[in-house]
Amino acid sequence: MKKQLLLAVCTSVGLTACGFGPESPRGFSLPEGDAQAGKALFAEYRCTDCHTVEGITVPADHNYVMPKPVSLGGSSSRVTTYGELVTSVINPSHKLSRRYPVSQTTEGGKSRMRDMNDIMTVADLIDIVAFLQPKYEVVPYRTTEYRLYELRNTQREAKD
Repeated sequence: MKKQLLLAVCTSVGLTACGFGPESPRGFSLPEGDAQAGKALFAEYRCTDCHTVEGITVPADHNYVMPKPVSLGGSSSRVTTYGELVTSVINPSHKLSRRYPVSQTTEGGKSRMRDMNDIMTVADLIDIVAFLQPKYEVVPYRTTEYRLYELRNTQREAKD
């Protein structure tokens, strides 16, 4: 009975936390972007002043604005969603990576990324995200090998 009650409470909390209210992202969708146009826009908007990404080359003497450029793309144990990328561009301080050195944030802990919301069009944003999205690769994390643990326990039990 306690397990059923706990399951019911966890389920209701989980559903409530999903947020289907007016502030929910449910129903939000942007049209498909053009990755080639996004690549050109990434350079045009000088995103390379602070970022590196596969597929964009900069001259050897390129001066980055940041002491260490922020690398975009690469492998992660979880999916980097389209919504996360859109949010990162329009609200870069929303969720800062723990990898960020203090030198890449303001004294108030905000991202140093310049605000592009009054400069970039929605079409440009969609194209840049279409360029960046495929740069992220999901690599499954390594799970614990329980068979080895079970084998050791079986061997110990046999000795006893």
